[in-house]
Amino acid sequence: MSVPEILVINGPNLNLLGQRQPEIYGYDTLQTIETKCAALAKDLNVRVRFGQSNHEGAIIDLIHEAREKSAAIIINAGAYTHTSAAIHDALKTFDGYIIELHISNPHAREEFRHKSWISPVADAVMAGAGAYGYELATRLAAEKTSASKS
Repeated sequence: MSVPEILVINGPNLNLLGQRQPEIYGYDTLQTIETKCAALAKDLNVRVRFGQSNHEGAIIDLIHEAREKSAAIIINAGAYTHTSAAIHDALKTFDGYIIELHISNPHAREEFRHKSWISPVADAVMAGAGAYGYELATRLAAEKTSASKS
């Protein structure tokens, strides 16, 4: 039996985690988050694969690829959360479990961040837990994908 894959997608500027606005996003780098999630995934008997792009089309390509490979998607679309009908539409084609993730709480920030194009197609939304939100989302995705396999 194969181990379920969870695809973690990170959008624009998230490659700068640990450097960009640490007062909002913290000091963990994307590599640190990946390492922590990979170790956790091993304990949870799932596999995580990370992808990051500053380009909307590349994020859509990751979602399309996940249709054949992944049981769940955790997506931190960054600013595309608030602007991308195209990512919304791509996520609608994915039959697995979808978690929308935000390091900060977008509802406590600028007004333009209060609208999400991802939330209407997500099964769950996590916000405001900092980098630890990735581990929480990995746990939830593992639980949901294991339950769907039983």
